[in-house]
Amino acid sequence: MGNAALRDLAAIETVPFADLEGSVVAVDAHNWLYRYLTTTVRFTPDEAYTTGDGTEVANLVGIVQGLPKFFEHGITPVFVFDGGPSELKTEEVERRREQREHYEEQLEEAREEGDDVRVATLESRTQRLTDVIQETSREVLRLLDVPVIEAPAEGEAQAAHVARHGSVDYVGTEDYDALLFGAPLTLRQLTSKGDPELMDLDATLDDHGITYEQLVDAAILIGTDFNDGISGVGPKTAISEIKEHGDLWSVLEARGDTIPDADLVRTLFLDPNVDEDVAFDDDITPDVDAAREYVVEEWGVHDDEVERGFERIRKSAVQTGLDRWT
Repeated sequence: MGNAALRDLAAIETVPFADLEGSVVAVDAHNWLYRYLTTTVRFTPDEAYTTGDGTEVANLVGIVQGLPKFFEHGITPVFVFDGGPSELKTEEVERRREQREHYEEQLEEAREEGDDVRVATLESRTQRLTDVIQETSREVLRLLDVPVIEAPAEGEAQAAHVARHGSVDYVGTEDYDALLFGAPLTLRQLTSKGDPELMDLDATLDDHGITYEQLVDAAILIGTDFNDGISGVGPKTAISEIKEHGDLWSVLEARGDTIPDADLVRTLFLDPNVDEDVAFDDDITPDVDAAREYVVEEWGVHDDEVERGFERIRKSAVQTGLDRWT
């Protein structure tokens, strides 16, 4: 979910890809992979990404088709993978599991009815990042020399951390929670057609005349992936009451309300579990041939599903003068 209500508060504008050339983006790997995974499953025949023993690696198709978008615009992606989820996110994880099981039941019904369109839609909704998907994603990124960061907890928090400390220029994710983790500049819609959206933390704070801490407090009142908010409190009310009373605790006292674990949620955003000493080399030299052999020969992905993606990587290397890319 990523606290979609924050969109009503966030300062967002479309930015041309031309303005992003030469930048480095810390990509929320799970978020990015899931979007390409579901799209691939929905619009690609099963046999194109399923091995002889029934293992599905649609992620490999998604990665090869999705990476060229970065390279063609002169952007270096750094993929940040989640570590273990916070205990506070247990309920959200359980909710998503139950929702997926519900979709799986509907999927079986659609298969029995022979409804191919509904089957394709529901198959995309039941996807999850399996151990095989996690492992093969990291390996193909390694072969393409794309930097990877392993976060100790939330990938978004780690991405925001490296962005705040200048190691990257932007965070790349669809989730608005990037604001709450303190990402200065966030690019959204990197998996969509057209130019991306730029979400600016400082501009957001200036627009509402609040501090970063107050933004986090307002989000907790609204509700996040880690807590339920106060019933009836939306973005406008949350900002108004935070500005009137000063902080989360004063608002709750004035309303006579409580939010379980509010202090823990606040700490999770303001002082998250991150790796303080992250190092990566953003001077990438992709080995396209090795990556193609891994995807097509080792994992049996149909060549026609990935060949254009690999060729786009080669072509973008020539266009940008990176002749060292092989």
